[in-house]
Amino acid sequence: MRPDRLNAFTDGVVAIIITIMVLEIRLPHEPTFRGFLTMAPFLGIYALSFVNIAIFWNNHHHMLQGVRKIDGRALWANMFLLFWLSLVPFEIRWMGEAGIVAWPVAAYGGVLMMAAVAYLLLERALIAAEGEDSRIVAATGNRLKEWVSFAGYALGFAGAFVSPWLSVALYVAVAMLWLIPDRRFERRLQH
Repeated sequence: MRPDRLNAFTDGVVAIIITIMVLEIRLPHEPTFRGFLTMAPFLGIYALSFVNIAIFWNNHHHMLQGVRKIDGRALWANMFLLFWLSLVPFEIRWMGEAGIVAWPVAAYGGVLMMAAVAYLLLERALIAAEGEDSRIVAATGNRLKEWVSFAGYALGFAGAFVSPWLSVALYVAVAMLWLIPDRRFERRLQH
């Protein structure tokens, strides 16, 4: 099977996730600057979530450009990734209502951590479908960025029970790490 339909389906689901996220934004209770400031933590979490969804989508897009065929394992691995990403709107709503407190912040990190695991499983499924001489194998390298990200999510998850704001800072740091473009797939596809 060719990856075109998988890519199109993922694009559609990610668009729906982003739409649901924006629909979760509530108006301030009072139409003043002070009212707006009460929304600042929620808007910050929304922005962080938007960036995280964009990071996963960008990496997914680049990875699938290097794929020639997929199989059932890859389809299910992709669905597993989309499942975890689809929980992000729930997480931002929970933090929006509860505030930056332990359980919602830990759960947010848990969702990001599981999305990272799902992405790695998708990568492995795509490699299995194409074989070890796949362009993905050559492009992924040592996966240092992925492991650092996973560690940041795990530390944020555990640290939320000590300092939820420190956990949010870790999630922001991981996102900042990925804002530096990852050119591994682009370089590999050009050769």
